[in-house]
Amino acid sequence: MAELFAVALITILAVISPGADFAMVTRNSYLHGRRAGLYAALGIALGVLIHVGYTMLGVGVLIATSPALFTVIKYVGALYLVYIGFCTLHSKTELTLATDNIAVLSGFASFRQGLLTNALNPKTTLFVLSTFTQIVSPDTSLLLQSGYGLFMSLAHWIWFSLVALFFSQQALRHKMLSKQGPINRTIGSILMLLGGSLALSPMAG
Repeated sequence: MAELFAVALITILAVISPGADFAMVTRNSYLHGRRAGLYAALGIALGVLIHVGYTMLGVGVLIATSPALFTVIKYVGALYLVYIGFCTLHSKTELTLATDNIAVLSGFASFRQGLLTNALNPKTTLFVLSTFTQIVSPDTSLLLQSGYGLFMSLAHWIWFSLVALFFSQQALRHKMLSKQGPINRTIGSILMLLGGSLALSPMAG
């Protein structure tokens, strides 16, 4: 029971702490609507399952003990965030509630962005890996470990779906879209800063 409580508590704290996933869902929800935000949330949840899957297979240990491999993942993830941030920062497309369905981001594209943002984030790698190595006992059954992994994924999906629902409310979207220039620059800058801090962080040590 103590193990279950610890996994649940750490997962909830990790999910609600603002980061690249939050910025991505916020961006897609207010710019492209509820559908795009929910697809991004689904992509993030699947990204968590990818981390859980390779950790349970033992690949996570390889990543953690191989500075070169971890560094590659770190830089790829950082570059992706910088790229998305740059595109958001310099976006020239002006959307409105009347026209955003025309210039909409496809569900698959939003899902892919959510998936890549999470799957390429080494902070999520460390979160999942540390949870399974420091909290989950080696004697814990594979079935229960799988349950923990599903809970992590489900918690991410629920939280970021709520974020998507909040930022895609019509009244809020109208206000945000009316000031999308400054907001895009803010979100784009945040994503680029997150990418830069990720690249410069000494996590691989």
